[in-house]
Amino acid sequence: MEIRGIDHIELYVGDARQAAFYFGTAVGFRLRGQGGPETGLADQRSLLLAQADIRMVLTSGLTAEHPASAYVQRHGDGIAVVALEVDDVAGAYAELLERGAVGVSAPRTFTCADAEVVTAEVGGFGDVLHRLVQRRGDRTQFLPGAVDMLPAVDDDRLLAEIDHLAVCVPPGQLDETVGHYTTVFGFAEIFAEHVEVAGQAMNSKVVQSPSGRVTLVLLEPDTSARPGQIEDFLRWHAGAGVQHLGLRTDDIVTAVGALAQRGVRFAGGAPAAYYEDLERRVGKVDAPLQRLRDLSILVDSDHGGQLLQIFTESMHVRRTLFLELIERRGALTFGSGNIKALYEAKERELAAAASVPQGVGA
Repeated sequence: MEIRGIDHIELYVGDARQAAFYFGTAVGFRLRGQGGPETGLADQRSLLLAQADIRMVLTSGLTAEHPASAYVQRHGDGIAVVALEVDDVAGAYAELLERGAVGVSAPRTFTCADAEVVTAEVGGFGDVLHRLVQRRGDRTQFLPGAVDMLPAVDDDRLLAEIDHLAVCVPPGQLDETVGHYTTVFGFAEIFAEHVEVAGQAMNSKVVQSPSGRVTLVLLEPDTSARPGQIEDFLRWHAGAGVQHLGLRTDDIVTAVGALAQRGVRFAGGAPAAYYEDLERRVGKVDAPLQRLRDLSILVDSDHGGQLLQIFTESMHVRRTLFLELIERRGALTFGSGNIKALYEAKERELAAAASVPQGVGA
């Protein structure tokens, strides 16, 4: 079984058209296809969006019994399916079941004159499934006979591909989840660390497919520390799920500037001290520091090089799923150094402010 990469992701959402408006208007995705009862997708409305090599399906249930309706009721809008491209769905499905995967739907074939697509589904983590996808012929046909394709429209290509997915799991489930992906899917554990800052702490392990094209950053709260953002996600999301979707860009400064103008709200707040200390910490940065500061873009480094990153605010009422934009300049890791650097910079800024003498009589 060879997992080539992420074929697409599918979000279950309360209103597919409303979600498509946000991802289209603000994030630059283009509507490429649609399906529903009229195309054989019973009790659902699905919209296919694309940008460069990223394909995203937005699905809303039309009845209370549809899985998308149940997912949204429990978790809110979120990523419910991570589709993996393989060479042979039937063979991969059988192999995964033999290794201990939970089968959800057996192989099914969709065909038209120019294309054939085979799919099957197995359990992943929490309520998130993995859809196996095998494509032959015209690859522009997403799901022949079930999704009607629309004329291709050029996109801005501000975003290039899915870099990784960050997944939060409840306390005590990190090693179990890592074992599931290494044993069942043949992934390798490529990175592990314990992050502690400001009294909060979490454990993180990264698993990756042999192709290097599918990467999951798995996060588990450390319950010996005070509760933080991972516990918040698990409570608001009602269990394990995708906390953020990492999208790679070739030019993060241009992408962030464009998306911000369109209404995307980014998590800012990096203090001036962070940028004053930046090049001492990561080396010379090939970008205007003032521009990085204006946009609140963060920079980290590892043995391979640098990465630039920024996170959006969550677009959901539960404050769960959000996006990360990441530009890799040789770095292979995920910017964990920024957690500590941001905290320490904020502490320095607060200390400096506290040392400024107050006016007489103030």
